[in-house]
Amino acid sequence: MAIDEAVSTAEAVPTSDVTEPAPPKEPSKSALKKAERLRQEKERKAAKEKELALRQAQTEDNRRLALEEAKKLIIKEDPSLPRAIKIQIRDRNPDRIRLRPAGGDESQRGTRVKVMGWVHRLRTQKGVMFVTLQDGTFSTLQCLLTGDLVKTYDALTLTAQTSMTIYGEMWEVPPKQHAPDNRELHADYFEIIGKAPGDREAYGTLVPVDADPQTLLNNRHLVIRGETASAVLKIMDLVLYGFHQTYYDHNFRQLRTPCMVQTQVEGGSTLFEFKYFDDTAYLTQSSQLYLETGLPSVGNNYCVMPSFRAEKSLTRRHLAEYTHIEAELGFVDFDDLLDHIEETIVSVLEFVLSHPEGKTLVQQLNPDFRIPERPFLRMKYADAITWLNEHDILKEDGSPHIDGDDIAEAAERKMTDIINRPIFLTYFPTEVKAFYMKRQESDPRTTESVDCLMPGVGEIVGGSMRMDDLSELLAGYAREKIDPKPYYWYTDQRKYGSIPHGGYGLGLERFLAWICARYTVRECTLYPRFVGRCTP
Repeated sequence: MAIDEAVSTAEAVPTSDVTEPAPPKEPSKSALKKAERLRQEKERKAAKEKELALRQAQTEDNRRLALEEAKKLIIKEDPSLPRAIKIQIRDRNPDRIRLRPAGGDESQRGTRVKVMGWVHRLRTQKGVMFVTLQDGTFSTLQCLLTGDLVKTYDALTLTAQTSMTIYGEMWEVPPKQHAPDNRELHADYFEIIGKAPGDREAYGTLVPVDADPQTLLNNRHLVIRGETASAVLKIMDLVLYGFHQTYYDHNFRQLRTPCMVQTQVEGGSTLFEFKYFDDTAYLTQSSQLYLETGLPSVGNNYCVMPSFRAEKSLTRRHLAEYTHIEAELGFVDFDDLLDHIEETIVSVLEFVLSHPEGKTLVQQLNPDFRIPERPFLRMKYADAITWLNEHDILKEDGSPHIDGDDIAEAAERKMTDIINRPIFLTYFPTEVKAFYMKRQESDPRTTESVDCLMPGVGEIVGGSMRMDDLSELLAGYAREKIDPKPYYWYTDQRKYGSIPHGGYGLGLERFLAWICARYTVRECTLYPRFVGRCTP
Protein backbone atom coordinates (compact mmCIF):
# COMPACT_ATOMS: atom_id res chain seq x y z
CA MET A 1 0.00 0.00 0.00
CA ALA A 2 1.24 3.48 -0.83
CA ILE A 3 2.01 5.85 1.98
CA ASP A 4 -0.68 8.32 0.84
CA GLU A 5 -3.30 5.57 0.89
CA ALA A 6 -2.34 4.54 4.43
CA VAL A 7 -2.67 8.09 5.65
CA SER A 8 -6.05 8.48 3.98
CA THR A 9 -7.27 5.27 5.56
CA ALA A 10 -6.16 6.44 9.01
CA GLU A 11 -7.86 9.78 8.54
CA ALA A 12 -11.04 8.01 7.49
CA VAL A 13 -11.53 6.36 10.90
CA PRO A 14 -14.90 7.52 12.28
CA THR A 15 -14.57 9.96 15.19
CA SER A 16 -17.27 8.13 17.10
CA ASP A 17 -14.80 5.29 17.78
CA VAL A 18 -12.37 7.61 19.70
CA THR A 19 -12.93 7.65 23.55
CA GLU A 20 -12.90 11.14 25.05
CA PRO A 21 -11.31 11.48 28.58
CA ALA A 22 -13.84 11.97 31.39
CA PRO A 23 -14.01 15.53 32.70
CA PRO A 24 -12.41 15.97 36.26
CA LYS A 25 -14.75 15.57 39.21
CA GLU A 26 -15.66 18.66 41.12
CA PRO A 27 -14.40 18.35 44.76
CA SER A 28 -17.14 18.05 47.32
CA LYS A 29 -17.99 20.97 49.58
CA SER A 30 -16.73 19.07 52.66
CA ALA A 31 -13.37 18.40 50.97
CA LEU A 32 -13.05 22.06 50.05
CA LYS A 33 -13.85 23.10 53.63
CA LYS A 34 -11.26 20.64 55.01
CA ALA A 35 -8.57 21.87 52.61
CA GLU A 36 -9.34 25.47 53.53
CA ARG A 37 -9.20 24.62 57.23
CA LEU A 38 -5.82 22.91 56.83
CA ARG A 39 -4.49 25.89 54.88
CA GLN A 40 -5.63 28.30 57.57
CA GLU A 41 -4.17 26.13 60.35
CA LYS A 42 -0.86 25.99 58.50
CA GLU A 43 -0.84 29.76 58.11
CA ARG A 44 -1.73 30.27 61.78
CA LYS A 45 1.03 27.85 62.83
CA ALA A 46 3.58 29.60 60.62
CA ALA A 47 2.48 32.97 61.97
CA LYS A 48 2.69 31.69 65.57
CA GLU A 49 6.17 30.27 65.00
CA LYS A 50 7.26 33.56 63.44
CA GLU A 51 5.80 35.50 66.36
CA LEU A 52 7.50 33.17 68.84
CA ALA A 53 10.83 33.51 67.03
CA LEU A 54 10.49 37.29 67.07
CA ARG A 55 9.56 37.23 70.75
CA GLN A 56 12.53 34.98 71.58
CA ALA A 57 14.83 37.21 69.56
CA GLN A 58 13.46 40.24 71.41
CA THR A 59 13.91 38.46 74.75
CA GLU A 60 17.49 37.57 73.85
CA ASP A 61 18.14 41.15 72.75
CA ASN A 62 16.65 42.46 75.99
CA ARG A 63 18.74 40.02 78.03
CA ARG A 64 21.85 40.94 76.09
CA LEU A 65 21.20 44.63 76.75
CA ALA A 66 20.44 43.92 80.41
CA LEU A 67 23.68 41.96 80.76
CA GLU A 68 25.63 44.77 79.13
CA GLU A 69 24.08 47.20 81.58
CA ALA A 70 24.76 44.81 84.47
CA LYS A 71 28.46 44.80 83.59
CA LYS A 72 28.54 48.50 84.48
CA LEU A 73 27.38 47.76 88.04
CA ILE A 74 30.49 47.14 90.12
CA ILE A 75 30.06 46.01 93.73
CA LYS A 76 32.67 46.48 96.42
CA GLU A 77 32.99 45.25 99.96
CA ASP A 78 31.81 47.87 102.44
CA PRO A 79 34.86 48.78 104.61
CA SER A 80 32.58 50.11 107.36
CA LEU A 81 31.24 46.63 108.10
CA PRO A 82 32.89 44.38 110.70
CA ARG A 83 35.74 42.27 109.37
CA ALA A 84 34.40 38.89 108.18
CA ILE A 85 35.76 35.74 109.81
CA LYS A 86 36.49 32.82 107.50
CA ILE A 87 34.42 29.72 108.27
CA GLN A 88 33.61 26.34 106.79
CA ILE A 89 29.94 25.61 106.19
CA ARG A 90 29.96 22.89 108.84
CA ASP A 91 31.18 25.33 111.55
CA ARG A 92 28.45 25.74 114.16
CA ASN A 93 30.37 26.84 117.26
CA PRO A 94 28.00 29.36 118.97
CA ASP A 95 30.95 31.03 120.69
CA ARG A 96 32.38 31.84 117.29
CA ILE A 97 29.27 32.25 115.14
CA ARG A 98 26.33 34.24 116.49
CA LEU A 99 22.98 34.29 114.70
CA ARG A 100 20.84 37.42 114.54
CA PRO A 101 17.29 36.51 115.65
CA ALA A 102 14.68 36.72 112.89
CA GLY A 103 13.39 40.27 113.09
CA GLY A 104 16.25 41.31 115.37
CA ASP A 105 17.64 44.88 115.37
CA GLU A 106 21.20 46.20 114.97
CA SER A 107 21.95 45.57 118.63
CA GLN A 108 21.51 41.85 118.01
CA ARG A 109 23.73 41.61 114.96
CA GLY A 110 24.98 38.20 113.92
CA THR A 111 28.58 37.38 113.10
CA ARG A 112 29.80 38.60 109.73
CA VAL A 113 31.44 35.66 107.96
CA LYS A 114 33.25 34.77 104.78
CA VAL A 115 32.41 31.37 103.33
CA MET A 116 33.60 29.65 100.15
CA GLY A 117 31.99 26.83 98.22
CA TRP A 118 30.18 25.66 95.12
CA VAL A 119 26.66 26.64 94.08
CA HIS A 120 24.57 23.57 94.82
CA ARG A 121 21.16 25.08 94.03
CA LEU A 122 19.85 28.52 93.20
CA ARG A 123 16.50 30.21 92.60
CA THR A 124 15.24 33.79 92.34
CA GLN A 125 12.01 34.98 93.90
CA LYS A 126 10.74 38.58 94.07
CA GLY A 127 14.15 40.17 93.77
CA VAL A 128 15.82 37.77 96.20
CA MET A 129 18.32 35.19 95.00
CA PHE A 130 18.55 32.07 97.17
CA VAL A 131 21.93 30.37 96.72
CA THR A 132 22.58 27.04 98.45
CA LEU A 133 26.32 26.71 98.93
CA GLN A 134 28.25 23.51 99.66
CA ASP A 135 31.96 23.06 100.31
CA GLY A 136 32.32 19.27 100.28
CA THR A 137 31.64 18.88 104.02
CA PHE A 138 28.48 17.34 105.44
CA SER A 139 26.49 20.57 105.37
CA THR A 140 25.06 23.21 103.04
CA LEU A 141 24.34 26.88 103.71
CA GLN A 142 21.49 28.98 102.35
CA CYS A 143 22.65 32.44 101.28
CA LEU A 144 20.33 35.36 100.41
CA LEU A 145 21.42 37.94 97.84
CA THR A 146 19.36 41.13 97.53
CA GLY A 147 19.55 44.70 96.20
CA ASP A 148 22.41 45.53 93.85
CA LEU A 149 23.97 42.10 94.42
CA VAL A 150 21.30 40.40 92.28
CA LYS A 151 21.60 43.03 89.52
CA THR A 152 25.25 42.36 88.77
CA TYR A 153 26.43 40.50 85.68
CA ASP A 154 27.85 37.68 87.82
CA ALA A 155 24.53 37.21 89.62
CA LEU A 156 22.45 37.28 86.44
CA THR A 157 24.70 34.64 84.84
CA LEU A 158 25.22 32.52 87.96
CA THR A 159 25.10 28.74 87.33
CA ALA A 160 25.17 25.57 89.40
CA GLN A 161 28.69 24.36 90.35
CA THR A 162 30.18 27.85 90.13
CA SER A 163 32.67 28.35 92.96
CA MET A 164 32.33 31.60 94.89
CA THR A 165 33.04 33.47 98.10
CA ILE A 166 30.09 35.06 99.91
CA TYR A 167 30.37 37.61 102.71
CA GLY A 168 27.52 38.47 105.02
CA GLU A 169 25.75 38.29 108.37
CA MET A 170 24.48 35.04 109.89
CA TRP A 171 20.77 35.01 110.74
CA GLU A 172 18.27 32.66 112.27
CA VAL A 173 15.68 31.39 109.80
CA PRO A 174 12.32 33.18 110.17
CA PRO A 175 9.43 31.19 111.70
CA LYS A 176 7.72 28.72 109.31
CA GLN A 177 10.69 28.98 106.93
CA HIS A 178 13.23 26.21 106.35
CA ALA A 179 16.95 26.13 105.67
CA PRO A 180 19.82 23.74 106.54
CA ASP A 181 20.69 23.93 110.25
CA ASN A 182 17.97 26.62 110.65
CA ARG A 183 20.33 29.43 109.71
CA GLU A 184 21.09 31.53 106.65
CA LEU A 185 23.63 34.04 105.46
CA HIS A 186 22.39 37.49 104.41
CA ALA A 187 25.00 38.49 101.85
CA ASP A 188 26.50 41.97 101.57
CA TYR A 189 29.22 41.08 99.05
CA PHE A 190 30.37 38.17 96.89
CA GLU A 191 33.17 37.20 94.53
CA ILE A 192 33.23 34.56 91.80
CA ILE A 193 36.17 32.16 92.05
CA GLY A 194 35.49 29.87 89.11
CA LYS A 195 32.47 30.26 86.82
CA ALA A 196 30.73 27.07 85.64
CA PRO A 197 29.29 26.97 82.10
CA GLY A 198 25.59 27.17 81.31
CA ASP A 199 23.33 26.18 78.43
CA ARG A 200 24.43 22.94 76.70
CA GLU A 201 27.43 22.52 78.99
CA ALA A 202 25.50 23.21 82.19
CA TYR A 203 25.90 20.70 85.00
CA GLY A 204 22.21 19.73 84.96
CA THR A 205 22.28 19.28 81.18
CA LEU A 206 25.25 16.90 81.21
CA VAL A 207 24.04 14.77 84.13
CA PRO A 208 20.23 14.92 84.22
CA VAL A 209 18.41 12.76 86.73
CA ASP A 210 17.11 10.43 84.00
CA ALA A 211 20.43 10.02 82.16
CA ASP A 212 21.37 6.54 80.95
CA PRO A 213 24.07 4.59 82.89
CA GLN A 214 26.80 5.11 80.28
CA THR A 215 26.29 8.89 80.31
CA LEU A 216 26.51 8.91 84.10
CA LEU A 217 29.68 6.78 84.03
CA ASN A 218 31.31 8.98 81.37
CA ASN A 219 30.53 12.02 83.54
CA ARG A 220 31.27 10.38 86.88
CA HIS A 221 33.49 13.36 87.79
CA LEU A 222 30.34 15.49 87.76
CA VAL A 223 27.96 12.85 89.16
CA ILE A 224 29.93 12.64 92.41
CA ARG A 225 29.03 16.29 93.09
CA GLY A 226 25.39 15.28 93.47
CA GLU A 227 23.77 14.65 96.85
CA THR A 228 23.40 10.87 96.51
CA ALA A 229 26.88 10.07 95.20
CA SER A 230 28.41 12.49 97.69
CA ALA A 231 26.52 10.83 100.56
CA VAL A 232 27.80 7.37 99.54
CA LEU A 233 31.41 8.61 99.46
CA LYS A 234 31.04 10.27 102.87
CA ILE A 235 29.60 7.07 104.33
CA MET A 236 32.54 5.20 102.77
CA ASP A 237 34.91 7.47 104.70
CA LEU A 238 33.09 6.78 107.98
CA VAL A 239 32.98 3.03 107.30
CA LEU A 240 36.74 2.94 106.71
CA TYR A 241 37.27 5.01 109.86
CA GLY A 242 35.04 2.52 111.70
CA PHE A 243 37.08 -0.48 110.52
CA HIS A 244 40.36 1.17 111.49
CA GLN A 245 38.94 2.07 114.91
CA THR A 246 37.51 -1.42 115.49
CA TYR A 247 40.77 -3.14 114.57
CA TYR A 248 42.73 -0.72 116.72
CA ASP A 249 40.42 -1.41 119.67
CA HIS A 250 41.08 -5.15 119.22
CA ASN A 251 44.88 -4.74 119.01
CA PHE A 252 45.20 -5.49 115.29
CA ARG A 253 48.15 -4.00 113.42
CA GLN A 254 47.71 -2.49 109.98
CA LEU A 255 50.07 -3.73 107.26
CA ARG A 256 50.74 -2.51 103.72
CA THR A 257 51.05 -5.33 101.21
CA PRO A 258 52.31 -5.55 97.59
CA CYS A 259 49.94 -5.01 94.68
CA MET A 260 52.41 -6.51 92.17
CA VAL A 261 52.85 -10.24 92.78
CA GLN A 262 53.97 -13.47 91.12
CA THR A 263 51.54 -15.81 92.87
CA GLN A 264 47.82 -16.46 92.71
CA VAL A 265 45.30 -16.68 95.54
CA GLU A 266 41.89 -17.19 93.95
CA GLY A 267 42.66 -19.03 90.68
CA GLY A 268 44.71 -18.20 87.61
CA SER A 269 41.75 -17.39 85.35
CA THR A 270 41.13 -14.03 87.07
CA LEU A 271 44.72 -12.74 87.10
CA PHE A 272 45.69 -9.46 85.44
CA GLU A 273 49.07 -10.21 83.89
CA PHE A 274 51.69 -7.58 82.98
CA LYS A 275 55.36 -7.29 82.09
CA TYR A 276 57.51 -6.61 85.16
CA PHE A 277 60.86 -5.52 83.71
CA ASP A 278 62.08 -8.80 82.14
CA ASP A 279 59.68 -10.99 84.09
CA THR A 280 55.96 -11.75 84.30
CA ALA A 281 53.88 -10.47 87.22
CA TYR A 282 50.23 -10.01 88.19
CA LEU A 283 48.03 -7.53 89.98
CA THR A 284 47.12 -9.01 93.34
CA GLN A 285 43.85 -10.87 93.87
CA SER A 286 44.21 -10.70 97.64
CA SER A 287 46.69 -9.70 100.33
CA GLN A 288 45.86 -12.75 102.43
CA LEU A 289 49.06 -14.75 101.92
CA TYR A 290 51.20 -11.78 102.94
CA LEU A 291 49.07 -11.06 106.00
CA GLU A 292 49.55 -14.66 107.15
CA THR A 293 53.32 -14.10 107.15
CA GLY A 294 52.79 -11.08 109.42
CA LEU A 295 51.27 -13.09 112.29
CA PRO A 296 54.62 -14.05 113.94
CA SER A 297 55.86 -10.48 113.43
CA VAL A 298 53.02 -8.23 114.61
CA GLY A 299 50.27 -10.63 115.72
CA ASN A 300 46.70 -10.21 114.48
CA ASN A 301 46.75 -7.85 111.53
CA TYR A 302 44.73 -6.34 108.72
CA CYS A 303 45.04 -4.26 105.58
CA VAL A 304 42.88 -2.01 103.41
CA MET A 305 44.23 -2.42 99.89
CA PRO A 306 42.99 -2.69 96.31
CA SER A 307 42.45 -6.15 94.82
CA PHE A 308 42.04 -6.97 91.16
CA ARG A 309 40.01 -9.68 89.43
CA ALA A 310 40.07 -10.16 85.63
CA GLU A 311 36.53 -11.51 85.59
CA LYS A 312 34.59 -10.61 82.46
CA SER A 313 31.50 -10.18 84.57
CA LEU A 314 28.90 -7.43 84.22
CA THR A 315 26.81 -8.35 87.26
CA ARG A 316 25.81 -5.59 89.64
CA ARG A 317 28.15 -6.82 92.38
CA HIS A 318 31.42 -7.30 90.47
CA LEU A 319 34.29 -4.86 89.89
CA ALA A 320 37.67 -5.46 88.28
CA GLU A 321 39.28 -3.30 91.00
CA TYR A 322 37.84 -3.00 94.48
CA THR A 323 38.81 -2.10 98.02
CA HIS A 324 39.60 -5.23 100.01
CA ILE A 325 39.52 -5.15 103.80
CA GLU A 326 41.37 -8.28 104.93
CA ALA A 327 42.41 -9.61 108.32
CA GLU A 328 44.29 -12.59 109.72
CA LEU A 329 44.00 -13.97 113.24
CA GLY A 330 46.40 -16.33 115.01
CA PHE A 331 45.67 -19.01 117.61
CA VAL A 332 41.95 -19.23 116.79
CA ASP A 333 39.48 -21.91 115.80
CA PHE A 334 36.59 -21.67 113.30
CA ASP A 335 34.03 -20.51 115.88
CA ASP A 336 36.45 -17.80 117.07
CA LEU A 337 36.76 -16.60 113.50
CA LEU A 338 32.99 -16.43 112.96
CA ASP A 339 32.48 -14.57 116.24
CA HIS A 340 35.16 -12.06 115.27
CA ILE A 341 33.67 -11.36 111.82
CA GLU A 342 30.23 -10.86 113.35
CA GLU A 343 31.52 -8.56 116.08
CA THR A 344 33.59 -6.51 113.61
CA ILE A 345 30.64 -5.91 111.25
CA VAL A 346 28.34 -4.86 114.09
CA SER A 347 31.01 -2.66 115.70
CA VAL A 348 31.62 -0.80 112.44
CA LEU A 349 27.88 -0.24 111.93
CA GLU A 350 27.51 1.04 115.50
CA PHE A 351 30.40 3.42 114.91
CA VAL A 352 28.88 4.82 111.70
CA LEU A 353 25.37 5.23 113.12
CA SER A 354 26.64 6.79 116.35
CA HIS A 355 28.21 9.54 114.26
CA PRO A 356 25.58 12.30 113.85
CA GLU A 357 26.36 12.92 110.21
CA GLY A 358 26.74 9.21 109.47
CA LYS A 359 23.32 8.47 110.92
CA THR A 360 21.74 11.29 108.89
CA LEU A 361 23.33 10.15 105.63
CA VAL A 362 22.39 6.47 106.10
CA GLN A 363 18.79 7.45 106.89
CA GLN A 364 18.79 9.68 103.81
CA LEU A 365 19.81 6.78 101.53
CA ASN A 366 18.34 3.81 103.36
CA PRO A 367 15.64 4.86 105.87
CA ASP A 368 14.83 1.25 106.82
CA PHE A 369 18.40 0.24 107.65
CA ARG A 370 18.90 -1.35 111.07
CA ILE A 371 21.96 -2.91 112.69
CA PRO A 372 21.40 -6.69 112.41
CA GLU A 373 20.79 -8.68 115.55
CA ARG A 374 23.41 -11.09 116.83
CA PRO A 375 24.07 -13.93 116.46
CA PHE A 376 23.91 -14.13 112.67
CA LEU A 377 22.13 -17.18 111.27
CA ARG A 378 24.62 -20.00 110.71
CA MET A 379 23.76 -22.35 107.87
CA LYS A 380 25.87 -25.20 106.52
CA TYR A 381 26.39 -25.47 102.78
CA ALA A 382 24.60 -28.84 102.71
CA ASP A 383 21.58 -27.33 104.49
CA ALA A 384 21.57 -24.46 101.98
CA ILE A 385 21.37 -26.95 99.09
CA THR A 386 18.37 -28.57 100.77
CA TRP A 387 16.74 -25.19 101.46
CA LEU A 388 17.11 -24.06 97.84
CA ASN A 389 15.50 -27.23 96.51
CA GLU A 390 12.67 -27.09 99.05
CA HIS A 391 11.90 -23.54 97.91
CA ASP A 392 12.11 -24.40 94.18
CA ILE A 393 15.09 -22.10 93.61
CA LEU A 394 16.80 -23.79 90.67
CA LYS A 395 20.18 -23.49 89.03
CA GLU A 396 20.68 -21.30 85.98
CA ASP A 397 20.07 -24.29 83.68
CA GLY A 398 16.73 -25.02 85.41
CA SER A 399 17.89 -28.11 87.28
CA PRO A 400 17.82 -28.66 91.07
CA HIS A 401 20.89 -27.99 93.16
CA ILE A 402 23.07 -30.97 94.11
CA ASP A 403 25.90 -31.43 96.58
CA GLY A 404 29.12 -30.07 95.12
CA ASP A 405 27.51 -27.20 93.21
CA ASP A 406 29.08 -23.76 93.46
CA ILE A 407 25.86 -21.93 94.37
CA ALA A 408 25.24 -19.18 91.82
CA GLU A 409 24.97 -15.53 92.81
CA ALA A 410 21.28 -15.22 91.89
CA ALA A 411 20.20 -18.25 93.93
CA GLU A 412 22.36 -17.22 96.88
CA ARG A 413 20.93 -13.70 96.86
CA LYS A 414 17.34 -14.92 96.52
CA MET A 415 17.76 -17.21 99.52
CA THR A 416 19.26 -14.38 101.57
CA ASP A 417 16.49 -11.96 100.61
CA ILE A 418 13.77 -14.47 101.57
CA ILE A 419 15.37 -15.27 104.93
CA ASN A 420 16.03 -11.52 105.30
CA ARG A 421 18.82 -11.63 107.83
CA PRO A 422 22.60 -11.98 107.75
CA ILE A 423 23.72 -15.56 107.10
CA PHE A 424 27.04 -17.29 107.76
CA LEU A 425 27.09 -19.95 105.03
CA THR A 426 29.69 -22.50 106.19
CA TYR A 427 31.56 -25.72 105.36
CA PHE A 428 31.79 -25.54 101.57
CA PRO A 429 33.06 -28.55 99.59
CA THR A 430 36.82 -28.70 99.04
CA GLU A 431 36.51 -28.65 95.24
CA VAL A 432 34.78 -25.24 95.12
CA LYS A 433 37.19 -23.47 97.47
CA ALA A 434 40.81 -22.29 97.31
CA PHE A 435 43.87 -24.47 97.83
CA TYR A 436 44.80 -22.99 101.22
CA MET A 437 41.50 -23.60 103.07
CA LYS A 438 41.67 -26.03 105.93
CA ARG A 439 39.56 -29.20 105.70
CA GLN A 440 37.04 -30.06 108.37
CA GLU A 441 38.46 -32.82 110.56
CA SER A 442 35.11 -34.62 110.91
CA ASP A 443 34.48 -34.50 107.14
CA PRO A 444 37.58 -33.97 104.94
CA ARG A 445 35.33 -33.45 101.91
CA THR A 446 34.41 -30.02 103.30
CA THR A 447 36.40 -26.95 104.36
CA GLU A 448 36.23 -24.74 107.43
CA SER A 449 35.08 -21.88 105.23
CA VAL A 450 32.45 -19.16 105.41
CA ASP A 451 30.64 -16.65 103.23
CA CYS A 452 28.75 -13.88 105.01
CA LEU A 453 25.58 -13.06 103.07
CA MET A 454 23.55 -9.87 103.49
CA PRO A 455 20.01 -9.15 102.24
CA GLY A 456 19.91 -7.16 99.02
CA VAL A 457 23.53 -7.72 98.03
CA GLY A 458 24.54 -11.33 98.83
CA GLU A 459 28.10 -12.20 99.77
CA ILE A 460 30.13 -9.43 101.39
CA VAL A 461 32.72 -11.54 103.27
CA GLY A 462 34.62 -14.69 102.38
CA GLY A 463 36.85 -16.38 104.93
CA SER A 464 38.27 -19.63 106.23
CA MET A 465 40.66 -21.33 108.54
CA ARG A 466 44.01 -21.69 106.78
CA MET A 467 45.91 -24.94 106.39
CA ASP A 468 48.51 -25.15 109.14
CA ASP A 469 49.87 -28.59 108.24
CA LEU A 470 52.75 -28.65 105.73
CA SER A 471 51.78 -31.93 104.03
CA GLU A 472 48.16 -30.78 103.68
CA LEU A 473 49.29 -27.52 102.03
CA LEU A 474 51.59 -29.36 99.61
CA ALA A 475 48.66 -31.63 98.70
CA GLY A 476 46.57 -28.48 98.09
CA TYR A 477 49.16 -27.17 95.63
CA ALA A 478 49.15 -30.51 93.81
CA ARG A 479 45.34 -30.69 93.69
CA GLU A 480 45.12 -27.28 92.02
CA LYS A 481 48.19 -27.98 89.82
CA ILE A 482 50.09 -25.06 91.35
CA ASP A 483 53.88 -24.98 91.25
CA PRO A 484 54.91 -24.57 94.93
CA LYS A 485 58.31 -22.98 94.14
CA PRO A 486 57.07 -19.35 93.89
CA TYR A 487 55.23 -19.90 97.19
CA TYR A 488 58.33 -20.93 99.18
CA TRP A 489 57.91 -17.95 101.53
CA TYR A 490 54.27 -18.89 102.18
CA THR A 491 55.07 -22.59 102.64
CA ASP A 492 57.77 -21.71 105.19
CA GLN A 493 55.07 -20.47 107.57
CA ARG A 494 54.21 -24.16 108.12
CA LYS A 495 57.86 -25.06 108.73
CA TYR A 496 58.78 -22.39 111.26
CA GLY A 497 56.32 -22.76 114.12
CA SER A 498 52.97 -23.29 112.41
CA ILE A 499 49.85 -22.33 114.34
CA PRO A 500 46.06 -22.60 113.87
CA HIS A 501 44.97 -19.43 112.14
CA GLY A 502 42.25 -18.01 109.96
CA GLY A 503 41.17 -14.89 108.18
CA TYR A 504 38.78 -13.25 105.77
CA GLY A 505 38.30 -10.58 103.13
CA LEU A 506 35.45 -8.06 102.99
CA GLY A 507 34.54 -6.13 99.85
CA LEU A 508 34.08 -2.50 100.86
CA GLU A 509 31.89 -1.64 97.87
CA ARG A 510 29.47 -4.52 98.59
CA PHE A 511 29.36 -3.52 102.25
CA LEU A 512 28.42 0.01 101.18
CA ALA A 513 25.81 -1.25 98.69
CA TRP A 514 24.13 -3.05 101.59
CA ILE A 515 24.19 -0.07 103.97
CA CYS A 516 23.29 2.57 101.38
CA ALA A 517 20.69 0.47 99.50
CA ARG A 518 22.50 0.90 96.19
CA TYR A 519 21.52 -1.35 93.29
CA THR A 520 25.08 -1.84 92.07
CA VAL A 521 28.56 -1.66 93.57
CA ARG A 522 29.47 0.70 90.71
CA GLU A 523 27.75 3.45 92.73
CA CYS A 524 29.89 2.66 95.77
CA THR A 525 33.36 3.59 94.53
CA LEU A 526 34.85 6.84 93.31
CA TYR A 527 35.54 5.64 89.74
CA PRO A 528 34.34 2.09 88.99
CA ARG A 529 36.48 -0.31 86.98
CA PHE A 530 34.87 -3.30 85.29
CA VAL A 531 35.05 -5.06 81.93
CA GLY A 532 34.81 -2.40 79.22
CA ARG A 533 35.24 0.53 81.64
CA CYS A 534 38.61 2.03 82.59
CA THR A 535 37.77 5.73 82.33
CA PRO A 536 37.60 8.41 83.56
